[in-house]
Amino acid sequence: MSDTQASERITVYSDYVCPFCYLGRQSLGRYQDEREAELEVDWRPFDLRAQKRGPDGDIDHSVDDGKDADYYEQARENVRRLREQYDAEMAQEIATDVDSRPAQVVSLHVKESEPYGTWLTFDETVFEALWVDGRDIGDRDVLVDCAETAGLDENVVDAALDDVALDSRIDDLFDAARRQGVTGVPTFAYDGHAARGAVPPAQLRRLVEGN
Repeated sequence: MSDTQASERITVYSDYVCPFCYLGRQSLGRYQDEREAELEVDWRPFDLRAQKRGPDGDIDHSVDDGKDADYYEQARENVRRLREQYDAEMAQEIATDVDSRPAQVVSLHVKESEPYGTWLTFDETVFEALWVDGRDIGDRDVLVDCAETAGLDENVVDAALDDVALDSRIDDLFDAARRQGVTGVPTFAYDGHAARGAVPPAQLRRLVEGN
């Protein structure tokens, strides 16, 4: 494996609370299995609940974001279709009551302070905690379990959640994603090109390899 191959990365904008982000990672995993060289995930956070988030950072569920019952029913149908297509295990189809911001803050801390493999394990464990086990990833104890699965101490979670500067930087990264033109997740970006949605492995292959 050459150094170029070893350092190859795909940028993925996502929010843990998005079922299509979880399903998109299932598709990416299938594409990864076809490759000889590792394709690292360069995760970028995105706030799917930004329109409902108040100045204090909490979600106000009374805010109308334009997503009605028909929207969610169509979303559920799409989730069921992709779940079957990717043979993905899921305990729920939609998680409207879960706030992923704490998980994203901790994930950013782990990404910037730990080896890639440690972050990737944490990242995958957070997705599984919500979508496979049906747990609330906004809960500190759930995040501690995810951290421990990744070989980290529970103090890592508390350090991240208590870091005011880190909390501010996650907002900066949310804004940066929007400035980059990201309007929905997952968005996969590679070499100036992008694909949005839980696209199939063949489309990810074309994005990365151009064929």
